[in-house]
Amino acid sequence: MREKSCLVDYEIRTDSMTTQIGHAIAVLEKEKGTGEIVSILRHIQPLAYHVNGSVRGRLSITPEDLAWLDGIYDEFVARAGEAVKQFVLPQGSHGASSLHICRSEAKKSYRALHKVSEEREVPEILFQFLGLLANVFFVLSIEANKLQNIEEIVFVSKAYGKIGGS
Repeated sequence: MREKSCLVDYEIRTDSMTTQIGHAIAVLEKEKGTGEIVSILRHIQPLAYHVNGSVRGRLSITPEDLAWLDGIYDEFVARAGEAVKQFVLPQGSHGASSLHICRSEAKKSYRALHKVSEEREVPEILFQFLGLLANVFFVLSIEANKLQNIEEIVFVSKAYGKIGGS
């Protein structure tokens, strides 16, 4: 913890993400119809710890891991349809909300990894994995809400887009 390297901050961020995945599993196990999501998260959780150690130790994320995650993403994007083409508020069921927290943690981990890359060489596959992981958590949150019959709330930004609604 006394190290000055950004690597420690990255390891803390990815540990937090892995912990949040465990929390999401516990929450989703109590919601109806979410067994498939729980199974996916049980596969993702150890990968999150592999991402954690892949900078200080040996690279433990493989092209096969990335391909598996990409397949999960494609499957759930197809299921979500139009919902993934809009910006939605991070809300809904407890499970979906937990997945949104995981998504945010994955993004923070990505950013922390970027800081590490300013100090040392970082394998590109780790950036690819964390970026895709954030997207997977998003589409899983859409699915979790759908399973609980909770509608997404579209967010319309006042800061971006057309002025005056035209």
